[in-house]
Amino acid sequence: MNDEPKHGSSSRRSGWRAWLYQARFYTEEVYSSRYRGAIARARRDEDDLFMLLVFSEMMGLQNPASYYTLELQPLLLERFHDWHIRMGMERSPLDNFRCC
Repeated sequence: MNDEPKHGSSSRRSGWRAWLYQARFYTEEVYSSRYRGAIARARRDEDDLFMLLVFSEMMGLQNPASYYTLELQPLLLERFHDWHIRMGMERSPLDNFRCC
């Protein structure tokens, strides 16, 4: 008696696993493709609110979390120009900060 699995059955099993992985991937893509736009809009809205919280103190708005958001400003300066254009401000709303 030989207790070792046959070589053909293990390759067949790995073939099935690969096929099931691909089938699951395509199923998830088909399901989520309808919602990609809505998810992107929701994420952009959250990012806009976050940017407002981070830069509100510089715009003259009271920010209750200013101590925590102050250290995030250098990380978000790259995205600041895109954000203020998206919010409808032609120029930077900050007096001492020019980005365009």
